Amino acid sequence: MNDLLLRPLRKSGLIHDVTPQSANWGYVGMAIHLLSAGEEISGLTDEKEIIIVIVEGKCAIKVDDIDFGILGNRMSVFERLPPHSIYAPMNSNWSCKATTDCTIAICSAPGKGNYKTKLLDRPILTQRGKDNNTRYINNIAMEQHDVADSLLVTEVFTPQGNWSSYPPHRHDEDNYPNITYLEETYYHRLNPPQGYGTQRVWTEDGVLDETFTVKNHDVVLVPKGHHPCGVPYGYEMYYLNIMAGPIRKWRFKNHPDHHWIFERDK
Repeated sequence: MNDLLLRPLRKSGLIHDVTPQSANWGYVGMAIHLLSAGEEISGLTDEKEIIIVIVEGKCAIKVDDIDFGILGNRMSVFERLPPHSIYAPMNSNWSCKATTDCTIAICSAPGKGNYKTKLLDRPILTQRGKDNNTRYINNIAMEQHDVADSLLVTEVFTPQGNWSSYPPHRHDEDNYPNITYLEETYYHRLNPPQGYGTQRVWTEDGVLDETFTVKNHDVVLVPKGHHPCGVPYGYEMYYLNIMAGPIRKWRFKNHPDHHWIFERDK
């Protein structure tokens, strides 16, 4: 199952290109572009909806005849400022032209045509957990935001020596309202960049049980199972999550062995 850990394809340009076909699943797509000033990317959404996230840097964005101008308000993702993000529905032409070096994430999932192109409201950084389970969340487009047909997008900052996506939880059954099936990608960044983190992906029956050392710009695919992350002392971890499934609801189950942590800390 080592194909769940994806190293960057190259040092610049399109460094990750996850599709339902390449991931062998049905919903989530993610492309990560590292652009130099002056470089441009573009595409057609076809039957997908997308959310363009300016992870860091500045770029000029257009969707069809809407010119959003130059967007982007953090030059390093670790500034923790709220990102600029744009939703584009099915059959949209889009383009991004970098005005500084920048990192762009193209998050995609099946569209239904219920939403229009929009500059999304910037999230408010919120704390989740406590002690060594403390992390900080920018909810870009989660369930409480009525902005998309399928996509759920968030980003998480995990301080040094801490854990996140923890206690271990899963969302791999289509049984709403008890639990939902959501595929998920983790795009990881480390600060300083030579750092590393750990992510385990496993199912309770033991059929899947993999532990990965994640480095700067790595991606981890989560098709099923539990998937917590940890980062050692001296390094800070960031990740961008993209989720999608049959319905746009996030319902999960904690691992039964570790649910006591959730009960203690809530």
